[in-house]
Amino acid sequence: MNSYSVTDSIQRAKELVSELGNTLGRVPTAAVITFGCQMNARDSEKLTGILIQAGFSIVEEESADFVIYNTCTVRDNANQRVYGRLGVCGGFKKKNPHMKIALCGCMMQEPSVIEKIKKSYRFVDLIFGTHNLYKFPEYLVSVLEQDGMIIDVWDKPDQIEEDLPVARKYSFKSGVNIMFGCNNFCTYCIVPYVRGRERSREPKEIIRECERLASEGVVEVMLLGQNVNSYGRGLENPISFPELLKEIEKIEGIKRIRFMTSHPKDLSDELIEVVKNSDKICKHIHLPLQSGSSKILKAMNRCYDKEKYLALAKKIREEIPDASITTDIIIGFPGETPEDVDETIDVIRQVEYDNAFTFIYSKRTGTPAAAMENQVPEEESHVQFDRVLAEVQKYAKKQSSRFEGRVMEALVEEVNENDPSLVTGRLSNNIIVHFPGDESLIGKFVNVKLNECKGFYYLGEIQ
Repeated sequence: MNSYSVTDSIQRAKELVSELGNTLGRVPTAAVITFGCQMNARDSEKLTGILIQAGFSIVEEESADFVIYNTCTVRDNANQRVYGRLGVCGGFKKKNPHMKIALCGCMMQEPSVIEKIKKSYRFVDLIFGTHNLYKFPEYLVSVLEQDGMIIDVWDKPDQIEEDLPVARKYSFKSGVNIMFGCNNFCTYCIVPYVRGRERSREPKEIIRECERLASEGVVEVMLLGQNVNSYGRGLENPISFPELLKEIEKIEGIKRIRFMTSHPKDLSDELIEVVKNSDKICKHIHLPLQSGSSKILKAMNRCYDKEKYLALAKKIREEIPDASITTDIIIGFPGETPEDVDETIDVIRQVEYDNAFTFIYSKRTGTPAAAMENQVPEEESHVQFDRVLAEVQKYAKKQSSRFEGRVMEALVEEVNENDPSLVTGRLSNNIIVHFPGDESLIGKFVNVKLNECKGFYYLGEIQ
């Protein structure tokens, strides 16, 4: 492959896309299909930005001239979905000889996946991983210049690339990566193996990006990292996550600051204090529990026990009463018994989560948990999952309903997809509210009376 700078590569890609357009007699189309977390969504905005600058027209159809799947590998069903979509996409390629298919993201960091694609999906043109996304313009040039499969997957990153083009999904809000990778090595999780060890961005680069976003009309930023609470470690001049938040608070134009995800073992009193006293930092803390059993937490290598977690959740509830606390829960981890699930349900009852994302354990090859004995039968996991879900839903409705009748500020995000006479807004505490309005309100803050709680959302009206 030729070695270009990002700018040179995009310019060369633009020439090649123009030539393709002349051949096709129309503007070439591209689709970015995203699986997984907010980090992947942010990466897809960068991929889309590069494709737009190269001259592609962005569409959602997988029959596009250039299709890239940004993959997730946290759970096995995510992998199976990608294989399913590839099969469909291969059919489109048979009808369009100019079509190119690319794969990137976490799933591509697994050697067994690469081997399967080489064997069963030989029509794929480009494969790269999580550590070299910034080289996509260069790969794009290569794939447009030549035929055959290009594979470039790195074991570890060599740098953090700033200033890649970005095409944001929303004009008024944006994700901002503050760090990459993870050092926690939870025994069920493949993320540290596919995204590498923690690397924090320099604070001045994060501030500069947030200032630029504010100048472009962004009013809400979501700070992204696998564990934002450990931000700053390893920097030449270390800075804590709460200190970074206080710096971003100073930026004129940024009205709301969110962050995702917090690891309980690193959530400090300083962070609670900063969130409590801020007018900009959203009153929502996502605090993954995974299990309420200290025995299972130890087997998961979560580095806290049930008592420590409950003490932390209690402190958040006491210090920030209006805050929403959401969580992640895994059911069916190896060795988990119904009594362990009872412990998880006890935590749900004590914390009273505003919402919880509940998953059945997914065995990931290459993780310590995959080799553990006492794997829980799937039918048993489903029984326990239903028990946990019922408790989550009961307490989530109770928590959400405590705001009924109040007037709160919502950021309008979109016209309601089910009823075009309504718009959908999001409160600081992450609760959704639907109320009468039109698209002229999108991106604006409005005061809304929360008339009726419907469980996970409200119906309201502008005040």
